[in-house]
Amino acid sequence: MAASAAEEGHSAVAHAQPASAAASSPESAVAQAPVASGPEQAMDKLRRRLTETLATGGKLEGTGPGEMRLTARQVDPHIVAAARAQAHGERQAGGPAEHADAADHPVAPAGRKTLLAKAEAADPHVAPKAGKAQEHAAMQHLHWSYDGPGGPESWGQLKPEFAKCSTGQRQSPIDIKDGIQVNLEPIRFDYKPTAFRVIDNGHTVQVNLAPGNAIEVNGRRFELLQFHFHRPSEERIDGKQFDMVAHLVHKDADGKLAVVAVLLERGSAHPLVQSVWNNLPLEQGEEQAASAPMDLNTLLPADRQYYTYMGSLTTPPCSEGVLWMVMKKPVNIAPEQIGIFARMYPMNARPIQSAAGRMIKESH
Repeated sequence: MAASAAEEGHSAVAHAQPASAAASSPESAVAQAPVASGPEQAMDKLRRRLTETLATGGKLEGTGPGEMRLTARQVDPHIVAAARAQAHGERQAGGPAEHADAADHPVAPAGRKTLLAKAEAADPHVAPKAGKAQEHAAMQHLHWSYDGPGGPESWGQLKPEFAKCSTGQRQSPIDIKDGIQVNLEPIRFDYKPTAFRVIDNGHTVQVNLAPGNAIEVNGRRFELLQFHFHRPSEERIDGKQFDMVAHLVHKDADGKLAVVAVLLERGSAHPLVQSVWNNLPLEQGEEQAASAPMDLNTLLPADRQYYTYMGSLTTPPCSEGVLWMVMKKPVNIAPEQIGIFARMYPMNARPIQSAAGRMIKESH
């Protein structure tokens, strides 16, 4: 009867002789029980069963004259040990009696809740959930960059609108190879000398131009918005990466984007690039207006053959549906001019993305 009650986590009460209840501890009460016959043999049997229960986590204590109470708890032994160790320290420090009681009864509501909370915090299946939530919240406050926690591998998690950076199937840049040689329509560049402003936007040096410059390709007209630089080149040609690249960003009346990429290779100084460096602002985020206009025709290679494919922006939000035209021949730029940009941006190139079986055409 007492054993079954212990298994269910309840208390069993048995009547005993008053002398046995006066033992100094529950364990000594069991050890000092006299051998008897007749009615006392039943008590001895009960004591033996109580002793077995105590060995599995039960507790024997006196509650009054002629009574013993058995308390058995089905609890985690690690929690019991932690509670008893805590109570032992409090007893040595002279803590209040209720602290000792909490150690003897480790499933008292307050103690149990605290210890279970500690155990849950250490559970590897529980802690990661909170960690992931905190990590997600922290990611939302990161600004995108080219290295560290906000680097390219994390762009897609920084903001919901950046998701394409991770999930997109037609991303840029790519390693351009195995292009199909066809008679591509030449790009019609309608560039003219124009006013410009230079800004260091924290990711690159960007040149904003006054309206009036455009390209025409495939029967569509795209207005030039701005151009900027990357070091080294983001795109590669048959595995070859160049010292830098200039991306000329255009938009048509429907909001579609077209980017002309001009590869820059170490060689002689380039006057247009130097005019950009001459007008660099002193502070990030500021625009510096140039005193003389710029003619973008001088940035283009003499040979206007190009590769073309459909891709994306190479910076967040990595929007897809961008028409790319990469000039096949590079343009020279002086090592000193490369060095000026490198002092501000040693590396600001997104890693190569999968071409994902896309059609690549090249003119010849």
